[in-house]
Amino acid sequence: MTGNAEKGRADVVGTWVTADGHIRQEPQADGRYDEARGTRRSAFTGRCTVTGSHIDYVDDTGFTATGDIRDGVLFHEHLVLHREEKRA
Repeated sequence: MTGNAEKGRADVVGTWVTADGHIRQEPQADGRYDEARGTRRSAFTGRCTVTGSHIDYVDDTGFTATGDIRDGVLFHEHLVLHREEKRA
């Protein structure tokens, strides 16, 4: 997984956040992800695999989840996350 879209794969690397800022998810270039909930950093960590615009997650306890990117929005199970703007 890279920071750039490759062969139809969505560019997912970076920070995604819910509208209220409570949940922050960071898919990483090495195929790992880190999810924070409120003030709890690394509430969930694990692996993620991108196929096109679909993401499969397996957290470090073995729990699985999925997500899809549509029109620049990450729909992760019941969550709606938007890419966080990079600050200069």
